[in-house]
Amino acid sequence: MGKELGRSKGLVLVVEDEPLVRMFAVDFVEDAGFDVLEAADANQAVAILEARTDIRIVFTDVDMPGSMDGMKLARAVRDRWPPIEIIIVSGHKRPVDDDLPARAVFFPKPYDVDGHCKVNRH
Repeated sequence: MGKELGRSKGLVLVVEDEPLVRMFAVDFVEDAGFDVLEAADANQAVAILEARTDIRIVFTDVDMPGSMDGMKLARAVRDRWPPIEIIIVSGHKRPVDDDLPARAVFFPKPYDVDGHCKVNRH
């Protein structure tokens, strides 16, 4: 839908533990013209990042179960894969700018797409 002439703007890794929210995020990113990979937690995300060299953006939730949350994942991405851009989202916590890794951006949940379509985790 958002892709022009079938061309992708790049590859985005969406990291979200809630399946329905992850599906919405994937659709949103695809509609923006990107190809998407999915991970349900930071461990899966790191495994994908270690196996791929074509990921341009990591789109991660803050609150996730497992060995690291989204903020720790974002810092690991910045340290290990510096060229990758980072988008951090949360419906519960709003990090202060000083807590964000360099060049990372934060967006609150629920997502507001064109001012009318919202998804809430709970």
